[in-house]
Amino acid sequence: MPEVLIISDSHGSTEELAAIKKRHSPEFMIHCGDSELEMDAPELDGFIKVAGNCDADARLPEEQTSTIGGLHFFIAHGHLHQVKTNPMAIAYRAQELEAQVVCFGHTHMAGAEKVGQQLLINPGSILLPRRRTEKTYVLMTWDTLEDIRVDFYTMEGSWLDELSLRTSLT
Repeated sequence: MPEVLIISDSHGSTEELAAIKKRHSPEFMIHCGDSELEMDAPELDGFIKVAGNCDADARLPEEQTSTIGGLHFFIAHGHLHQVKTNPMAIAYRAQELEAQVVCFGHTHMAGAEKVGQQLLINPGSILLPRRRTEKTYVLMTWDTLEDIRVDFYTMEGSWLDELSLRTSLT
């Protein structure tokens, strides 16, 4: 079963990143930008990572794609896709790249939804959440494309049932 840790908007939180990685030891990790760390920072080791609007390291790419466990992921921070207004621009960009899962941040608002045949995931922020008090991140798992779990957790490791999503991409 593939397991993907998805984090965004950590804004220099190195101890928190290390604690989450240690807690879950996931096979795959995605950081959706605004880490405010250098591309080769040890805390980002093993992450598929992109640049956010607060990232200064020009080596960080603006977007990335990756295929994990049969699912095609599109990763971007979202500031270049106006995600604070509407997630459709980032969804269209992902569709151009034939991505099924869209991972982004920028808004600091945790949420996941299926739109058409795409799964949009914003893990929120592990430092400065908006519209919620909990600092959040995501652990995504699936056995088959009919049984995908997007589980939200607090920075302390508590599962957030009300945000979590069970869905299918078939």
